[in-house]
Amino acid sequence: MRMLTSGDEDIRIAAEAIKAGRLAAFPTETVYGLGGDAFNVSALARIFEAKRRPRFDPLIVHIADLSTLDMAADIRSLSPSLRAKLDVLCRELWPGPLTLALPKQPSVPDLATSGLPTVAVRFPSHPVAQKLIRYSTGVIAAPSANPFGYLSPTKAGHVQEQLGERVDFIIDGGRAGIGVESTVLDLTEDPARILRPGGTSREAIEAVIGHVEMGFPPTRDAPQAALHSPGQLASHYAPKAPLFLHDAGAMSHLPFCPGEAYLFFDEETRGAWSMRNARNAGGDERIFTLTHDADKGTADKTLEAAANLFDTLYIIDNIKPSAIHAQKSPDIGLGVAINDRLTRAAAKRN
Repeated sequence: MRMLTSGDEDIRIAAEAIKAGRLAAFPTETVYGLGGDAFNVSALARIFEAKRRPRFDPLIVHIADLSTLDMAADIRSLSPSLRAKLDVLCRELWPGPLTLALPKQPSVPDLATSGLPTVAVRFPSHPVAQKLIRYSTGVIAAPSANPFGYLSPTKAGHVQEQLGERVDFIIDGGRAGIGVESTVLDLTEDPARILRPGGTSREAIEAVIGHVEMGFPPTRDAPQAALHSPGQLASHYAPKAPLFLHDAGAMSHLPFCPGEAYLFFDEETRGAWSMRNARNAGGDERIFTLTHDADKGTADKTLEAAANLFDTLYIIDNIKPSAIHAQKSPDIGLGVAINDRLTRAAAKRN
């Protein structure tokens, strides 16, 4: 494994490696991705092997120019109404943390899509990601650069710690800004449907294309074992310690237990908990808060919390608590994505 900078010369080194069928981890605005040539079956197999990812969990492919979208997606097969929505989404929300499930081109290997007739495509906004894609093959398959089921990486060091020699290159582009994965929107049916909440809120999507559904579609012409979208297993995004999820009221009433860690959404709930436990929470290394500005609106707080979520869980993991108690986010904006990740993390203990 070789660590690279985000300079142009180093990005070209990683791009040439991807062309040759090797793997390079790179920063995006959401989390770090593990990139390989989306049309090279051997490279795709290496991604699954490096992550120890089950073959039924489809990958997301990344583009860096709208002119390359039809390399992966058969957009001509969309209905006129869905094509119109695609045009609006591309214009208003790409590049950005939004993945679109679209009819796939036959040239996309089934391994990338887990046999689904759709391909998940994203146009990231991070300049390093865009350069890497353009300098390499134009279409890169890139799930999050972490072992399957564990915390997604928001820093190059997280990738190095978790994957080590299973990845050929890591481009260090600093901390990922959004901190949770992209939203996955199924655009093969009308109305469109959010399969995975993420870095683009439902409100932002509905503002440009109108009403969207939430959750799995009722049926899908695909192998029975295949997931509709990445990140849909009940247990996922999990730290090593068992995690327990609480609403704000229950969280503020929890008793303090030595050896356990506490993750609060806001300072208000943390303060109420500290008063009940007669402790100075600010001096305790096992107590953490995702948002710190009480003057922010709730939607802005969820943006801050999302950016801090995985990074904070990594820090908590390193202190090796016996358990983690986490407060739910308000269920608006990116709070939906935060709660989705925490719910799946909590499922690991069952």
